[in-house]
Order: sequence, then structure tokens, then C-alpha cells
Amino acid sequence: MKLPELLSPAGDLERLITAVNYGADAVYIGGGQYSLRANARNFDTHEMEAGLRYAHERGRKVYVTANIFADDADLDGMAPFFRHLYEMGADAAIVSDPGVFALARAAAPKLPLHISTQANTTNSRAVSFWHEQGAARVILARELSLEQVADIGRRAPKAETEVFVHGAMCISMSGRCLLSNYMTAQKAAHTRVRDANKGDCSQPCRWKYSLTEETRLGEHMPVYEDDRGTYIYNSKDLCLVEFIPELVRAGVSGLKIEGRMKTPYYVAVTTKAYRTALDSYAADPEGYAANSAVYARELEKASHRGFTTGFAVARPDAGQQVYGSSSYIRTHEFMGVVLDYDTERGVAVVEQRGKFSVGDVLEAFPQVGEGWSFTVGEMFDADGLAVASAPHPKQVLHLPTPRPLRKYDILRREVTS
Repeated sequence: MKLPELLSPAGDLERLITAVNYGADAVYIGGGQYSLRANARNFDTHEMEAGLRYAHERGRKVYVTANIFADDADLDGMAPFFRHLYEMGADAAIVSDPGVFALARAAAPKLPLHISTQANTTNSRAVSFWHEQGAARVILARELSLEQVADIGRRAPKAETEVFVHGAMCISMSGRCLLSNYMTAQKAAHTRVRDANKGDCSQPCRWKYSLTEETRLGEHMPVYEDDRGTYIYNSKDLCLVEFIPELVRAGVSGLKIEGRMKTPYYVAVTTKAYRTALDSYAADPEGYAANSAVYARELEKASHRGFTTGFAVARPDAGQQVYGSSSYIRTHEFMGVVLDYDTERGVAVVEQRGKFSVGDVLEAFPQVGEGWSFTVGEMFDADGLAVASAPHPKQVLHLPTPRPLRKYDILRREVTS
């Protein structure tokens, strides 16, 4: 069985390493320019080279986003950027603008180009058009149903397609956000214009709204059923893990997880869940349905706003929005990452990411295999002194564990309050 490629997000080098180790076939990243995630840490040249090397040594791919909607002023310097991507060995660049596509083709003819979901490709003719122009892959619009995705595959069989399967959804489903620009762009000449379509969205779809009547200025009438306000544009997160069989049969080439702004823990949980789901389906297609709920429960352990299937099987209704709060649901906390393991002493060297203490119950979330829990009996700082707790950000600790751990394994804790 030919499985689609699993693509995971990486906002920095640590998250790239995490994605690779937890099962991604490919990772998509952004440079300091031209990416629609300007507020992610992103990669400078040295980090990008290191990330490419790390991924390629393990047989994985790295795609670099350059998917802004460009003005003429943005085009200056783009040609050297694409040439440099090719010289570094990037496996593809992700673009959305036809002008940027043409510029990249001219500057780096051998650099594969993927058409971003921001291009809003919704039909087979458009997919074939991009394929005929030389695009290596088309990332389909998020507004398509599974049936439409499969139909595009039948009508444009020569073209590779990719779909989003997990992560945050915005009111502008394919990412062409006008709401943020309208509400937050600065008009004064001396201030910086905040442009959602150049990576600087303020996420007004998560804000609190009320209704006003034009003759009653100052009177705010909330659109809600309790006193917490309303989030009428605040979509639940996409989760299509139960539809792995349909996506495989549809012939898509890539399944993509959203989240370049998310933590290494989020990347690890979502990547491992979809990796396990894909591999399980390949091993036992008939038994997959019975296990899909297990993968969904694991995905709930990463921060999310509840889950929706988006447009996969039907048009979203009012139940696909979150009305009470724009905050995330967090059932588990990221406690630390393993830097090394002393097999003779049974001691893990851990970099702390959340405060924990002796007596706390932690769960090892390994790159391979099932997780397991243990109680922290003792721990020591970098100087070998016993400590009762780990309160300092990224504090390095020596932690005895009942089972071996691997470098880059993650420790987490269930939220109890």
C-alpha cells in the first residue's frame, strides 16, 4: 500500500528535530522572509542548513514556505532567496502567488514548487493548470469535502495533491485573511502596517464580539446564551484521523498537520498519532475503524479547541464554532525533554519545560512505543546536588527512571486541576 507523506510543522530547529524523531516523512518550515507565520521563531540560514542536514541524514524531506501574497516591493531579493534554497538542498518551496511562482521557476528551475493552500485550489482544472506550469504538488483548499478531494484525484491523476488533516482553522479557511487587515492595519504613515497575508495575523476571529444597534450607540448586546461573550468566528480545530482510509483511497500524496507556532510537545503528539494511524491502517485496513478512536484520544492530549471535521463530510454548522472561550483545552503539560540517557545508572538527563517536584507522577512519551508513567523519587541538578523541585526554565536535571529513555523523548504530566 502506498501511504501519503505525513508532513509536520516546525517553527524552529528543535521542532524540526522533534517532528523527524516522532515520525514525520517531511517537515515544513519558514525562513525569516516570505512566510505566513511571521511570529514563529523561524529559521535563519545556519539553522535551515542544520535542519536540512538532520532531516536528510534520516531520509526525510524539508519544504520551505514562501507563501505570502506579494507586492512588487516584496519581489526584490526573492530570486536570490530561491536560488539559495536550491543550493542548500531544500526539497521544495511552498508558494501561493503566481508571480512568485514564475520568479522562483526562473531563479531556481530545478527547485520543486508546491502550491500553497492559500492559492485556494478547489477543482481539477486548476490542479491540472498548476501541474502543467511545473508545480510538483498542489495543496488543496480546506473547503473541499473528502468526496471532492477524491474526485480531483480521479480527474487530475498525474498531479500530486496534499490536504490538511489536523490543526487550527481560521474563518478564512484557505488563509486569505481580510478580517485582520480590516480591523488592525494601521493607517498612519509612521506606523507599521500589520498584514495578515504577509504572516502577521492578529487573529480577530478569536476575539469577543457583541451586537450594537445604530440608534443605541454604546449599548452592547452580546450574541450569546450566558455572560461569557461570544466567539462567533472561533472555529474548533480540524481533526481527520478517523478518515485515514478515505484519504489513502483518494490518492492524496501528502497529509499535513498545521501548527508552526505550536510547541515541540504539540508537534510530537500530533505527529506520532498520525504516524501510528497511517502505519496501523497499512498493516490492517479492515481493523482500522476499531482503533481510530484511540488515535483521536491521543490527539486530545495536545492543546486544542475541541475538534471538527471541517468540510470533510458536510458543511460546518454552528456546532463547529467555540462560543464560550478562545482558550485552548489542555489535558497534559509538557514537562521536559531528554537530552541524554545513562544506561548503566538508569538516569536521564532532562531539560525542564514545566515545574515538577519529587513525588510527582510523570509520563514518558517516547518516540517509539507506548508511554509509561513513573513517580519522581529523586533528582539532581547539573552539579549533582539533590533538588526537591525543578522551578527554573530549561533547568538541566538528572532524573532516575525505571525504564530506559532515548534522546529527544518527551516527559509530560496530566493536568489534574
